[in-house]
Amino acid sequence: MPIAVDIDVMLARRKMSVGELADRVGITPANLAVLKNGRAKAVRFTTLAALCEALDCQPGDLLRWEAEDTADA
Repeated sequence: MPIAVDIDVMLARRKMSVGELADRVGITPANLAVLKNGRAKAVRFTTLAALCEALDCQPGDLLRWEAEDTADA
């Protein structure tokens, strides 16, 4: 998928656990893991805003676009 999720990077920078972030954001650790591992199909802006507030960051710190490898096409 061309959208990469860097929540784990921000968790490491903030020295915060997945459980602590889930509590602060108000979602289950399982749902946060789905998002963190790039398996989510969508994310609500309210969830993204809560993540940014809890991690003191910008949306671009959590999500980035990566070009798909077209060499195999």
